Amino acid sequence: MKITVNGTPHEVTAATLEAVLAELGYGVQHVATAVNQSFVPAARRGAQTLQPGDRLEILAPMQGG
Repeated sequence: MKITVNGTPHEVTAATLEAVLAELGYGVQHVATAVNQSFVPAARRGAQTLQPGDRLEILAPMQGG
């Protein structure tokens, strides 16, 4: 299915947010997520289903200085 991840179109096979994160390589990373501009806590990612056209935002902490 086609979704948008951080503003870029992606084709994914997974149906849940948790599975999409794994498919995109975010597996065990600590990230914040939102689907269609609504925050999704880590505990709900397995139950959060995605639909074609959904917009997913993934924010990861960065080190720097």
